[in-house]
Amino acid sequence: MLIFSKIKKNSIQLIFADPPYNLSGNGLKSKNSKTGGDFNMINEDWDKMEESEFVNFTNEWVKGCKKVLKPNGSIFIACSYHNIGESIMSLKANRFEIKNIITWHKSNAMPNLTRRVLTHSTEFVIWAVKGKGWIFNYEILKKLNPDKKQDGTDKQMRDIWTMPLCQGKERLKGENGKALHPTQKPEELLKRIILGFSNENDIILDPFAGSGTTADAVIRLNKEDARNRKFILVEINNYFETIILPRVKKISFSTEWKNGKAQKINGIGGIYQYIYLEQYDDIIDNLKT
Repeated sequence: MLIFSKIKKNSIQLIFADPPYNLSGNGLKSKNSKTGGDFNMINEDWDKMEESEFVNFTNEWVKGCKKVLKPNGSIFIACSYHNIGESIMSLKANRFEIKNIITWHKSNAMPNLTRRVLTHSTEFVIWAVKGKGWIFNYEILKKLNPDKKQDGTDKQMRDIWTMPLCQGKERLKGENGKALHPTQKPEELLKRIILGFSNENDIILDPFAGSGTTADAVIRLNKEDARNRKFILVEINNYFETIILPRVKKISFSTEWKNGKAQKINGIGGIYQYIYLEQYDDIIDNLKT
């Protein structure tokens, strides 16, 4: 894929990827739900591919990730049971070593609309490494673990992470009150991954930036611990201009906002460069040829 040719080989320490799950198209929706109002299943053009096309797409971007990762770099891939198979096979085909599959238990999972299967309350995050000597900040992860031992001391981080879907002030919404992005990931998820598997001055790459949570997490963490992590975001939809760029500007200016106004000027600022490449349709067409 074109974007990976723009990034220096062996330069990225950590990749977090939240790719399309290829689930759109069923049009299921629920009106006046008592668990949170109207709810619609994801139905986006970027999330619709034929299976062979999706397999090829997954393999190509995973291959690109390997080229830019450092020899001891890590990749985390968000997925559900629908596309975990394609992700695992692509990682194996590109000679990654899978270290863990994290189960994200969604404590406020969306309701089951068909009433014909169990409610889906989990997603997965695959952690794989390119080579030896990967970063694993054991003590930091112990401190981040909300579960403690009986005596209150820190406990080893497990591979089941319980946290809610984005809600409240964390959920990005438009003027109509609807979510700006259908698959926004929790800041806590990115916080654990960034602190646990990268160090100061490392570069974090997000090849499917979506709502910009990776950038938000990096900026917030840099402010908290005075580190100098950097990030590269890639987005092929108009989310960059409508969500990511405004979000990065806001968090760089202030970490606290209410009703569109900064409550204090406490951001760390920053200089950000962005470039435009080919459009999504062109990328898909290139994969077919």
